[in-house]
Amino acid sequence: MPEDHDANPAIRLLGTGASIDELHLAAEGCTACELYREATQVVFGSGSTRAPLMLVGEQPGDVEDREGEPFVGPAGAVLDEALAGAGITTDDVYVTNVVKHFRWEPKGNRRLHKTPATRHVRACLPWLEAELASVVPKVIVCLGAVAAQALLGRSFRVTKQRGEAIDWEGRTVVATIHPSAVLRAREPEERDRLRAALIEDLSIAARLAAD
Repeated sequence: MPEDHDANPAIRLLGTGASIDELHLAAEGCTACELYREATQVVFGSGSTRAPLMLVGEQPGDVEDREGEPFVGPAGAVLDEALAGAGITTDDVYVTNVVKHFRWEPKGNRRLHKTPATRHVRACLPWLEAELASVVPKVIVCLGAVAAQALLGRSFRVTKQRGEAIDWEGRTVVATIHPSAVLRAREPEERDRLRAALIEDLSIAARLAAD
């Protein structure tokens, strides 16, 4: 189903100086793609609206969809631990996702994550642009491939370019793995390696934001 840009209130709000609270309220009426039909609610960004770091993930998960807050599920717990390991406080970050509605598929009584399609990312990008204009972070941290490719292009590879400081439209972007990658690792050694990589990349972003 093609996205309906006229159904995205963010487009009308770009350049108006709208606050995060105003954007969040407007996002509740977004119908720019079909994901709003099956999601419980829109999950907008949260955190310090003057944060030097903006962390951008893929989309809300099942817990986030039910609670209405980003990164409050298992991946959020991993992220919180990694932020602490990198010496980053909650005052330093604003956390959001590229896609604001949960895309899922049923499996029994469970709702399983389904990666958003390019059309969903494209339909939702005006919200991220509006968040960037409101928060004005010094450094953007892309958590995972979907977020990184949404900003840096389809050819970007997190596995090869994670931790690099990249100029994007006058802003500094650092890409790293999504915290859920740590959860998916089967072996303890692999989990430890991925967790260390996430902390390392967040530490790089924190240093860049402090310069």
